Amino acid sequence: MTRYLISFSDGAMDHIPDGDWADVGKASHAVVQDAHAAGVWVFGAGIERQRASVVATDGTVADGPYPETKEVIGGFSIIDVGTREEALAWAAKIAVACRCAQEVRELMPDAEQDAMLRQANNRG
Repeated sequence: MTRYLISFSDGAMDHIPDGDWADVGKASHAVVQDAHAAGVWVFGAGIERQRASVVATDGTVADGPYPETKEVIGGFSIIDVGTREEALAWAAKIAVACRCAQEVRELMPDAEQDAMLRQANNRG
């Protein structure tokens, strides 16, 4: 299985009228429940609109995001599926629920992290 990051830009949901947020919430939670039931959900969250901080390798902290950053992530989901096509299908479901386009990126595999996650999951 391969993990995918499905995300949308901050501001991508600004077109949604205030009165529709409850419906958007219900629809997005339904997709999360479906992904849980399918065994593909890893984690996801919306990101608060706030200023980012950039922590340098020497520990200094600066206001962010990086100057070259053109877009900021507004929310994300991480799923673990067998193919890119499956990831795109889940992204389509999320796009409908959240009423905004989704970007799909494959996450690099990390065998050591996978082993730690398996160990942690076996404890709970």
